[in-house]
Amino acid sequence: MQSNFNGKKVLMRVDFNVPLNAEHQITDDTRIRAAIPSIQKVLDGGGALILMSHLGRPQKKKLDDGSIDVKKFTLNQVTAHLSNLLGLEVKFCPELVGPKASQAAASLQPGEVLLLENTRFEAGESKGDEHLAAELAKLGDFYINDAFGTAHRAHASTAIVAKHFDAANRSFGLLMEKELINADQLIKATAKPFTAIVGGAKVSDKIGLINTLIEKADNIIIGGGMAYTLLAAQGGQIGSSLCETDKLDMARDLLAQAKSKGVQIYLPVDSVVADAFDNEANTKTVNSNEIESGWMGLDIGPEAIETFKKVVLDSKIILWNGPMGVFEMSSFEKGTLSLATAVAEATQQGAFSLIGGGDSVAAINKSGLADQVSYVSTGGGAMLELLEGKELPGVAAIK
Repeated sequence: MQSNFNGKKVLMRVDFNVPLNAEHQITDDTRIRAAIPSIQKVLDGGGALILMSHLGRPQKKKLDDGSIDVKKFTLNQVTAHLSNLLGLEVKFCPELVGPKASQAAASLQPGEVLLLENTRFEAGESKGDEHLAAELAKLGDFYINDAFGTAHRAHASTAIVAKHFDAANRSFGLLMEKELINADQLIKATAKPFTAIVGGAKVSDKIGLINTLIEKADNIIIGGGMAYTLLAAQGGQIGSSLCETDKLDMARDLLAQAKSKGVQIYLPVDSVVADAFDNEANTKTVNSNEIESGWMGLDIGPEAIETFKKVVLDSKIILWNGPMGVFEMSSFEKGTLSLATAVAEATQQGAFSLIGGGDSVAAINKSGLADQVSYVSTGGGAMLELLEGKELPGVAAIK
């Protein structure tokens, strides 16, 4: 990212898709804070900054009359917090493109920041609409993409707009550069052992990643709901645990493929099970292959924790994507938080660790250990696709 923006209007795509509570208050500002260095660099370089981002999925959650729920999805909900972080008043425009946006951008002075309305208020955003991208491009002299979290989308504001700026007038932001450098470090890593920790609800969501990891990793630790599909595929009795019954053959193929490549797959030998999906449910610890009907696995058990921790602590490269259980509930957080501690400890011993994926980021933040791992990615889907070897539209457009 260059440092001289003197006299330029800089159009920057950021990722301010932050969680909000019922009172429209930001509950986690990680993504906003991650964009501050790029924003500050433009301002320090003499530029005027026009920011654009999406927030939620307003097109898919319209009001009964078919209109956008502006109150719920307006990006103006982050303006005050961004102003506080920057120490200056951020201007807000209630439209993305149009006469108001054009006038607000034209009148912007060096050192000032303008935040445009939610990109997804425009139906053409997610369709990669050429006309919308062209209208956005008219607002600035220089384009920066610092929204890694949406780099895997060929949207108007993330990929198509970049085509309207020549190579000298478009670039990645500092956050995007960091994301790509750290992903590249993991992809090209040769140190052994390489351990991947993969969790989450469904095997089908992670099939691409697991197939890629089988070609690269020495160990793959699998937890969360997806573990029970794999356990069932091996003939285990998993009670009422989450299971993709239509993916059992695929699960068996995965296990066979890993074995043929000499990759060790670790599944939880024991589980903390509950008689309801509830933090106050009755719980007990049982063998993961012997879960009674009416009981469901919601966390890995103490024996699994010890096994997984030992593997992690012996590793030189660690990728973590997905929790080990329903860590949002205090009764089922121990497995995930124990793994977070192990990853942090391994990192302090010299391992390179990358945390990728929304739930993993939430888990490492909950553990308070985010500053003790090598890198915490801001992009879940984007990081997964990058690690799967896919080309990201938002990256390709800049390159």
